[in-house]
Amino acid sequence: MKAVATLFVNPLNPILTEDHVRHVSDIIKSMGGSSGRMDWLDPGIAFDLPFQGPDPQILQKRLMAELTGKPIDIACQSVSARRKKMLIADMDSTIITVECIDELADFAGLKAKVSAITDAAMRGETDFAAALKKRVRLLAGLNETALQDVYDQRVALTAGAETLIRTMRQQGARTYLVSGGFTFFTGRIANLIGFHEHYANRLIIDQGKLTGHVEEPIVTSETKRQKLIMGRTALGLHPSQILAVGDGANDIPMLNEAGLGVAYHAREMVIRAADMAIRHSDLTGLLYIQGYRKTDFTQ
Repeated sequence: MKAVATLFVNPLNPILTEDHVRHVSDIIKSMGGSSGRMDWLDPGIAFDLPFQGPDPQILQKRLMAELTGKPIDIACQSVSARRKKMLIADMDSTIITVECIDELADFAGLKAKVSAITDAAMRGETDFAAALKKRVRLLAGLNETALQDVYDQRVALTAGAETLIRTMRQQGARTYLVSGGFTFFTGRIANLIGFHEHYANRLIIDQGKLTGHVEEPIVTSETKRQKLIMGRTALGLHPSQILAVGDGANDIPMLNEAGLGVAYHAREMVIRAADMAIRHSDLTGLLYIQGYRKTDFTQ
């Protein structure tokens, strides 16, 4: 099996050197394998090192242990189907930097209370649908103008998000934004950076105010998984051709259904469930994982 180890870092901290290449090569050799010629995907930021011998997952765990405490992300995988034909992504705290429902709660003076429920749901400690309903009920009576205020004043794209989506679209991939949040935000984010499709919950508004309810059915972890399956079927893809990314417990079924599930700056339980984790890089790390060079990026 032909395989590759990719090391990459946050583009704002280009610390990778030839010493890192030699270190990885030595580890591969110590495991009874051999490495090929290193290829800089972006000098100082990302490189590929082809290898033979060790199982990619075992090597990935070994490298993670060896580089603990260093701001370096690691991906080891087969080169087969490395570039994906479909991307499905969570929105809140993944494609954007905030949890929109928490920011809405801030406008209602309830951020601490709502954030606590959000955190518990994202850790998998409570049923997501029940937690969403509970949080939305707390927003009853909030003026619908708060939605636009949150979008204008609080919502920011995660670094690398636009480059990720534009590059994958340019390369022919289909992109889906699937969120347990709200269509008001997914629609705007999808339009802003170019997702082909988006799915989320729809808030019920009456006479200019939030009623405290959302339309059924609620987008849950199973909904996310099913949207992946529907997209895969519609496109006629093999699971190995699909990349999923998210940060919360409700993303785990989606990550597990994808050929490659990546936990992005995620909780530990999500990292354990995912195939790979990005702890330090921005979202361009998902491009380096696929073998894209910086010169391939569509800005």
